[in-house]
Amino acid sequence: MARSLGVWGIWLPGFCQFVTGIILFIGLTWFQVFSKTAPFYMAALAFTAYGIHWFAMAYRRYIDSSAEPDGWMAIAFLFLSILGVDVFRCAGDIPVMLIFVGLTLIYATEIPTRLLSWNPGGRLVGLFQFMTGIWLMYCTYAMTVDLALGAKAWI
Repeated sequence: MARSLGVWGIWLPGFCQFVTGIILFIGLTWFQVFSKTAPFYMAALAFTAYGIHWFAMAYRRYIDSSAEPDGWMAIAFLFLSILGVDVFRCAGDIPVMLIFVGLTLIYATEIPTRLLSWNPGGRLVGLFQFMTGIWLMYCTYAMTVDLALGAKAWI
């Protein structure tokens, strides 16, 4: 089962986020098709970095290696998540800011869980992942309904 989850992690969140980040970066720099504002740069950075993060986590799971280094990587992703909170708060995009709040909680909890073997942390990480995932799926739904149908979902 771990190998199957690893394969899904590589292709679905890893590949999709990485490609999205690269498209955003290319659109911002080479073709200038997106507004050159901080939220677009933050989105490009986050999609690319989190895509690579998913590649690494999924491959680790696929080959069944230690999860302990994830605690060290969580430090860098904690700072990236805090940066996302700050950028999207300043831009007034509260729904996206809340996604980064969830990511910040995940990584802030994962650090002591992985590095210090903090037992309650495993459940807390799972809870924060679940809550962030639900909010992320709601934002995906709301954005799709808004763009595809012109209907307004509440955000």
